[in-house]
Amino acid sequence: MKNKVKILLIGLISMIFLAACSDSSDKDDEFTIGATQIVEHPSLDSAYEGFKEAIEDKGLKVKFDYQNAQNDKNNVSTISNNFASEDVDLIFANSTPSAVGALQATKDIPVVFTSVTDAEEAGLVKSMDKPDKNATGVLDQHPDAITKTVEFIADNFKDANIGLIYNSGEQNSVVQIKQVEKDAKKNDLKTTKRTVSTSAEVQQAANTLVGKADVIYIITDNTVVSALDSVVDVANKNEIPLIVGEPDSLEKGGFATYGIDFKSIGYRAGELAADILKEGKEVKDIPVEYPPKIKLMINKKAAKAQGIDWNDKWDKDAEVINDEK
Repeated sequence: MKNKVKILLIGLISMIFLAACSDSSDKDDEFTIGATQIVEHPSLDSAYEGFKEAIEDKGLKVKFDYQNAQNDKNNVSTISNNFASEDVDLIFANSTPSAVGALQATKDIPVVFTSVTDAEEAGLVKSMDKPDKNATGVLDQHPDAITKTVEFIADNFKDANIGLIYNSGEQNSVVQIKQVEKDAKKNDLKTTKRTVSTSAEVQQAANTLVGKADVIYIITDNTVVSALDSVVDVANKNEIPLIVGEPDSLEKGGFATYGIDFKSIGYRAGELAADILKEGKEVKDIPVEYPPKIKLMINKKAAKAQGIDWNDKWDKDAEVINDEK
């Protein structure tokens, strides 16, 4: 009888122990991801939605702590430092300033970024193929996007002077502007630059390009894109073709872009994050990736508003939106 009681007790203790281990395992499978984003605008918002969708599709239990820096670098630093002190399991950095801030705050917590133009230039990684720090991710700039855009301008607006507006404090913007200038020179085009520090300065900068620029080209600059409506207004009133850097800006009134789908790069970043959290992959073993493809997109309604003569070949070569037939 005593032996039976002993066996029952051992069995009961084993069940309690296994249940405790199961509870501990379940708890260990719950992750906290700090999401830091420089500013609110459709492209970045789409990337964040894609990131969350991938995490959900991978079956991870995650608590998201989303923080928007309102385009203030001091806020970026505060957000990142808070995530580091809270020891979140992973930081999702949505933009170059956000990624830089995250890396300055922690050398231990994995950082997965997107909406970054040049990870090497920004100091996020030493090499695209072999990240040397605690960060990896997916870029928002296809290597051929700017070159194709400038070639499109050269083909359709001969001898154009390209007006550029950007925030020189954004590293990703400086990289893009240098590429635009390089490609413009190759295509015998001129450029006229205007720099801004805040979104409130964007409209005035656009107005100073009237009479000087034949085309305005807005790259994926966070400060300028957040105030794109004011540039669209100037372009429409003065019939200046407005070239933009991504599809969301096209929807808001840009004429043409060689664009990517920001939700798709956010989704891919989410898959990388899942590999780190669920599969235990090391950041250093995950190369930084480019967007898979780009496409020419044209807003027909914007073309009409900006006094652009329609070229029938665009119907074949581009994805046309707002086609008023």
